[in-house]
Amino acid sequence: MYISKILEEQKLFYLAMQTTYIETQQISFQDFKNQILEDYKLGRISREMSYLGRREVLTGKAKFGIFGDGKELPQLAMAKVFRNGDFRSGYYRDQTFALAINALTAESFFAQMYADTSVEREPASAGRQMNGHFATRSLNEDGSWKDLTAQKNISSDISPTAGQMPRLLGLAQASTIYKSVKFEGSEKFSREGNEIAFGTIGDASTAEGHFWETLNAACALQVPMIVSIWDDGYGISVPTKNQRAKADISEMLSGFQRKEGENQGCEIIQVRAWDYPALLDAYARAEHFARTESVPVVVHVVDVTQPQGHSTSGSHERYKNEARLAWEAEFDGLVKFREWIINYSIEIDGKEEVIATTEELDAIDEEAKKLAKTGQKAAWDNYQNAIKELVQSIIPLVENLKGQNTEVEAALTHFNKLVSKAKKDVFHLARKTLLATRGTNSAERNQLMQKYNEVSEIEKDNYSSHLYSQSEWKAENIKEIKPVYSDSSEDVDGRVVIRNNFDKIFEKYPETLIFGEDTGNIGDVNQGLEGMQEKYGALRIADTGIREATILGQGIGMAMRGLKPIAEIQYLDYVLYCLQGMSDDLATVHYRTKGGQKAPLIIRTRGHRLEGIWHSGSPMAGILNLSKGILVLVPRNLTKAAGFYNTMLQADEPAIIVECLNGYRLKEKQPDNLGEFTVPVGKIEVTKEGKDVTLVTYGSTWRIVTEAANELEKLGISAEVIDIQSLIPFDLSHEIAESVKKTNRLVVIDEDVEGGTTGFILQQILEKQKAFRYLDSDPLTISANDHRPAYASDGDYFSKPSTDDMVEKIYAMFNETNPQKYPAIF
Repeated sequence: MYISKILEEQKLFYLAMQTTYIETQQISFQDFKNQILEDYKLGRISREMSYLGRREVLTGKAKFGIFGDGKELPQLAMAKVFRNGDFRSGYYRDQTFALAINALTAESFFAQMYADTSVEREPASAGRQMNGHFATRSLNEDGSWKDLTAQKNISSDISPTAGQMPRLLGLAQASTIYKSVKFEGSEKFSREGNEIAFGTIGDASTAEGHFWETLNAACALQVPMIVSIWDDGYGISVPTKNQRAKADISEMLSGFQRKEGENQGCEIIQVRAWDYPALLDAYARAEHFARTESVPVVVHVVDVTQPQGHSTSGSHERYKNEARLAWEAEFDGLVKFREWIINYSIEIDGKEEVIATTEELDAIDEEAKKLAKTGQKAAWDNYQNAIKELVQSIIPLVENLKGQNTEVEAALTHFNKLVSKAKKDVFHLARKTLLATRGTNSAERNQLMQKYNEVSEIEKDNYSSHLYSQSEWKAENIKEIKPVYSDSSEDVDGRVVIRNNFDKIFEKYPETLIFGEDTGNIGDVNQGLEGMQEKYGALRIADTGIREATILGQGIGMAMRGLKPIAEIQYLDYVLYCLQGMSDDLATVHYRTKGGQKAPLIIRTRGHRLEGIWHSGSPMAGILNLSKGILVLVPRNLTKAAGFYNTMLQADEPAIIVECLNGYRLKEKQPDNLGEFTVPVGKIEVTKEGKDVTLVTYGSTWRIVTEAANELEKLGISAEVIDIQSLIPFDLSHEIAESVKKTNRLVVIDEDVEGGTTGFILQQILEKQKAFRYLDSDPLTISANDHRPAYASDGDYFSKPSTDDMVEKIYAMFNETNPQKYPAIF
């Protein structure tokens, strides 16, 4: 019997396409029946995991629970068209899908609920993310790429609503790029660009700007992307009618529907969450459009239910009336699926065939409960055993000390009374014991100290590793190659240096591409990419719309798929549009997967010392504080910037490189080894030696600091000028402390607000480098005023540190210590 005939009798739309899931194939009714029952079983297992997960939270064994119950059928249908090499970018309710593609088991589901720190038992995040946040591992243990075409891929989930959408755009666009771009090893990332990026989002989150920006860009770019909207009618307690201009998101999106013959827009498919045959049809069509025509598709899944409400934080009975609750019970997807299976019959060769009886489905239900419970128990036992091992390694050592100290005995008694014990309880006891026995030098205490240090290192790795790369391609490991100059080296505008270096980059690395506002046709607003699009094509040197959040997202997604993207944000001020994605997604992806995924994206921007409130900001402290996990590189000229690009293209970490906006027309000597020379990260440069005071700065401010240092020389003050170059990582060799040791005075200067980046720099120098030991005067910071810079040259002068400001304030340091030699200016 042909499955196509069976499905046709159910009046299913059927596509006989070799490149899509539902193909005309010979399959027996028994195989068809087995597939249906396997789906039912998987749906029931997922549901039982949800039920059991909620109980684990309410009984205190897990901290929080958010589950995918009610969404089982559409996720099963989506999984059927999800192939090796495909990527999903979603949120925290897709457990059935993760089960269906073998990216999750009942055991790993509960291991995540308990925050088990074992990568083997909880491969998505090693206990770092709350439940429901799924991921597959893209990297080998050494940080090298796996063959992503040989596995089904989930890019690590994030919680911020619609935050997963910008990344989705890049994951999809990578397929478009791979249709034309080939490089050594590219076969590990794509098979002729045949992959689809699948996105999932709750209906209420479609009110977020990231959703609209992403869909708009996808429709313009025509990328193979399928977005599933799980529409349960609410955003926690707020009904859909209060979320958007139209309660029906499909109606709102109708203007996005592509027209015949036009290469814009998307396909929109609406389907009920409880209609299994219609769901198979919907996703078969969606896959066809996306995979064979490279068209974005929205699958709007309506009538979704949430049997347990939004999460364990509350009850949906508080905001749903009895009629709604009754409807949800009746139209629960698994209830309807069960009805469909029981009522299904077909005559084959004169014999009536059914899929399953009530008794057979009851047996599957019982088996699903057992499987969920078995997974939960195994996960709990493993989690508890890890704690027991810790207890057994620490407690005997504490007991050895209880006879010597009453505080230790009391702390141990309190610990033994705890009903359940976590790692923190063991560590608290150990630290309390070491505190109580301070000053004691005994073998017993030394044993405890040694064990405490040993287990602390283990937990440091469990909870704090992989914020930055730990591989051989870590940026700090990239060898420095100095610029080479000769008699024939020309003095050119800075923009020519960066342009010609980019030319070498795009020639050397076919997987490198750059995109942004005005980046392509005109070669960026400062001509740093002049002629590059004409030479390397619009696919690699691309213009985008004005949409910074998804420019960043394009970069994240493409970097996750092995390309080397450079996402250009036209001005530093506009990076504010990107901060959410930088902070929540890019900066955390390596950490939140404990080294399982990476996105070595380079963010290119320019800023500082322009004029006006909206184009001359210096939000560096915000970038530093919100984006730990991203390297922050602040070159003082365009040659240094070019060297940083050459460095980071060999590294496997994300970075933001801030080019000096006022440097494009300043003359620099062009190196002979363009595309080859590198600037090391975490390395400062002493650009002027001095003996009386250390002046620390970066970026465009360096020129003004240098002018001030020259003026100070005329006043009898010898200033040493240090260009930080790299804020993260910061002065890895602690060379600044050595300078302060020589000068005994420290001044930190930048154009951020007071206490901004200068606060970070001071903390690094005084606390981490211990340079306070060498100071003869209070450290001084010279920053901009706290308001945005006013317009025009006078606005810059009165808003940001000027040469006059620097000379006067630094001179005042010396007036305070020796007023006779340095009489007061004012």
